[in-house]
Amino acid sequence: MMKNWIADYRAKVTTAAKAIRCITDGSCVVMSECAGVPRLLVKELARKKDRFHNVSIYHMLTLGEGECFQPECRGHFRHLTNFIGANSRKAMEDGQVDFFPAFFKDIPAMLGKEIPCDVAVVTATPPDQNGFCSLGLSCDYAREAVRKARYVIVETNEFLPYTHGDTRIHVSQMTHIIPCSYFPPELQRSEITKVETAIGKYCATLIEDGATLQLGIGSIPDAVLLALKDKRHLGIHSEMFSDGVVDLVEAGVIDGSRKTLHKGKMIATFLMGTRRLYDFVDQNRAVELHPVDYVNDPYVIGKNDRMVSINSCIEIDLTGQVVAETIGSRQFSGTGGQVDFIRGAARSKGGISILAMPSTAARGKKSRIVPFLLPGTAVTTSRNDVDFVVTEFGIARLKGRTLRQRAESLIKIAHPDFREYLITHYEKVLHSEK
Repeated sequence: MMKNWIADYRAKVTTAAKAIRCITDGSCVVMSECAGVPRLLVKELARKKDRFHNVSIYHMLTLGEGECFQPECRGHFRHLTNFIGANSRKAMEDGQVDFFPAFFKDIPAMLGKEIPCDVAVVTATPPDQNGFCSLGLSCDYAREAVRKARYVIVETNEFLPYTHGDTRIHVSQMTHIIPCSYFPPELQRSEITKVETAIGKYCATLIEDGATLQLGIGSIPDAVLLALKDKRHLGIHSEMFSDGVVDLVEAGVIDGSRKTLHKGKMIATFLMGTRRLYDFVDQNRAVELHPVDYVNDPYVIGKNDRMVSINSCIEIDLTGQVVAETIGSRQFSGTGGQVDFIRGAARSKGGISILAMPSTAARGKKSRIVPFLLPGTAVTTSRNDVDFVVTEFGIARLKGRTLRQRAESLIKIAHPDFREYLITHYEKVLHSEK
């Protein structure tokens, strides 16, 4: 058995230049995301762009330089995605990206159907003694892409952390293997300001000992984690987590001992942070990655008692409609897993969801709490789903509240510079309705 996989492995080892020959004009490449981006293959595709015409590349958020997004790749590669990141926004504005709205959890089921899956391009660890590799930092939809693609190209990176869970793929599932050695891309921690610190402290008052957390990445989640140092027995069931979680594990705050699902385990579908995080998760059996259609399933999330979902947003109107992916009609990011975790927390015994944001944007010139949404704005989370909203000025509870109560509560946590403006506009709406 061992000799068989070793011989198979050796026969499949190749270079990026040779591996991409299986990609043909008009085909669709499904690429792993975030810190799991296959760097050598992306660079080779961009370098050999003139060989390709009308090739679609599906991916979500990607770290790195985004070589295939460059203007010179127009006509050669077209990007298909349901999440826009910093390195793809210009391409989106220039018409090189086809965006489709979708929940993150639904992507695996879409592969091979709504999203063609001709070639899967992923990263993984080198094979173990039985020929199995770990998908490392990006399990999410990559696991299903490997299963469904006609051709599977894998960069086996010796610096990729080996993560446990449902991350294993076998050499026999691969078409081309590219052994490589480079450190996965890192995302440095954001600076935490006084505003985020205040938001974190308010969020912490809503979190009980023994709660299971879902957090994103950035200064607000980091501020929340910093404010939790006096809590005990917290757990993690999250789309992803980053370095701030490591701090609380080492401080004894996060141990998962009171989780009602995957007790003692930190569950995620992808990971993104610095090398400190990557070293922490490497061969760590307390960390498990599973496909996104499991991790982000509201039914699964709801099996965690005292589930606390913490997300951010761009703005919210006075009725509670949440905008997390567009600025007006401009697509800025995507739905991701926000709605799934809010609904999962609502299913949880003792669960709550929190939408946390600074009260202003544009360096204090614009309120994030608005009387109404601009035409073309996409509502990410409906007003029916919203529970708690937190800014640096306090907490507003919207669940079970009337429209008048919602507006009054949100105005109280808006920036003082905008409260009169919000009151005036709200009274006009009331007057017009009479």
